[in-house]
Amino acid sequence: MRSSPSRPIDEALAELIARPFAHRGLHGDGRIENSRAAFEAAIAAGQGIELDVQASRDGDAIVFHDYELDRLTAAAGKVADRATAELKVINLGATGETIPDLLEILSLIAARVPLLIEVKTPDRAVARLCRSVLRALDGYEGAVGVMSFNPEVGGWFASHAPRVTRGLVVTEQDKEGVRGRIERLFALWRARPHFLACDIRDLPSRFAARARAGGMPVMTWTVRTEGHLDTARRHADQIIHELSAPR
Repeated sequence: MRSSPSRPIDEALAELIARPFAHRGLHGDGRIENSRAAFEAAIAAGQGIELDVQASRDGDAIVFHDYELDRLTAAAGKVADRATAELKVINLGATGETIPDLLEILSLIAARVPLLIEVKTPDRAVARLCRSVLRALDGYEGAVGVMSFNPEVGGWFASHAPRVTRGLVVTEQDKEGVRGRIERLFALWRARPHFLACDIRDLPSRFAARARAGGMPVMTWTVRTEGHLDTARRHADQIIHELSAPR
C-alpha cells in the first residue's frame, strides 16, 4: 500500500491532503451514503473518498456508518449482530445496492483517488476490526489513511502496522474545560497520529493550531456551507465535505 516501507509517511500525507474528500462518498440525488454509486461519483469528480467501517459479527470490515441498520435499510438491529453474509444481501434503501464490505470497495476504488477509512469501534476492544482493515489493505496501492475517534485504533496501528498512515478524529463539542483538554491530550498521546481530522464547528481551535504549528496536517469535517469552507481555508489543510462542488 502507499504507506509501505518504500513510501515515506510524509509523501503519503502529501498525497492525502492534495484534494478534498467526499464525506461517505458524493451522496445525494438518489445516491445513498457509503454506497458504490456515491464512491463512483466522487471518483468521477476527482475527489478523495472518506468512508466508515465497523465489524460484522464475523469481525469483517463492513462499510456502513450507523451502528444500527434502521436508518438506511429496511432491516433492524445492530450491524455487529449480523454475519457478513447476511449484511451483504441487505438493500441500501431503494437503490438496488446492498451493504458492501471493505475489500469490495477497495477493489472498486482501485487506487484512483485517495481514501480515508474511519474505523468505528464503541469500546477499547479494537484489535479484531483493526486486523480486518489491515488484511483488506494488504497489497492495496492507493493513498490511504486510517483514522478513528477511538485513540485505541491509532495505538493499535502504531504498534502493529506503523507504516500505515493514521489519523485521530476529534471533536471538542461538549468537551470544554480542563477535562476536555486532558482527554484530547491523552488521545493524541495514545493514538500517535500522523494527522488530525477536526470538527469544523471547533475551528479555530488551539488544539488544532498547535498540531499544525508542529507540522501535523489538519483535516476538517463535515464541511457543508460556504462559511465552513471559508473557516477551513484559514484553519485546516484539507476538507471532508458534503458540498456539491468545493472550490
